[in-house]
Amino acid sequence: MRTSNPALKEGVWRRADALAAGEPMTVAGTTTKSFVLVLLTIFAAAFTWRAVLAGNTGIVMPALLVGGLGGFVVAMVTIFKPRFAPTTAPLYAVLEGLLLGAISALYQTQYAGLPAMAVGLTALTFLVMLFLYRTRIVRVTERFRMVIVAAMGGIFLFYLASFVLGFFGIRLPLIHDAGPLGIGFSVVVVGVAAFSLLLDFDMIEDGVRSRAPKYMEWYGAFSVLVGLIWLYLELLRLLSKLRR
Repeated sequence: MRTSNPALKEGVWRRADALAAGEPMTVAGTTTKSFVLVLLTIFAAAFTWRAVLAGNTGIVMPALLVGGLGGFVVAMVTIFKPRFAPTTAPLYAVLEGLLLGAISALYQTQYAGLPAMAVGLTALTFLVMLFLYRTRIVRVTERFRMVIVAAMGGIFLFYLASFVLGFFGIRLPLIHDAGPLGIGFSVVVVGVAAFSLLLDFDMIEDGVRSRAPKYMEWYGAFSVLVGLIWLYLELLRLLSKLRR
């Protein structure tokens, strides 16, 4: 089974199952831990959010560097060493919260009310995706996985190309421009990010069926948080284009 989220791979559950001892992971436990991680992210984001809006713009770059680079390193540790997830997942949430708070505050200074709208749409999208998954209105089939994974790969390569070309002063309009093509691109990316959550839900249930160890609840919660953060950032980008 494949998923667009690099934190959720079938091999992870197999390795965890091989090491399983004691109480296994549950959906309820993963849900609770997901809620804890979201709260940690919000509290950390509130710190940089208030600082920036209060005029302390000097905190922006440290927050972007510490939150961005630190969060990436911690995420990699979590992905390759899931046993550390009970410690690294909360740390990742705090670091990403610092990053999101700074980014959101910058958007707020340009487009008042836009971050709050993005938060609301992220929560609503999550609930809709959860409903679609639980009711099996949308079924996670092998073809569905292949389509989402292919779309994720294309988006990743496009963003990577944009990052590299940026060093040479070349700007890809689809990512940044607010024209019809730019807005259409962002709509597609938001859609892929939303539907990728279904794959994450499915893989968590697979872990429960495999009776993965209890610490994998933190790993599953971390994986969901990764998807939510990506969705929120893409919604911010889309809404800012619509405002322009």
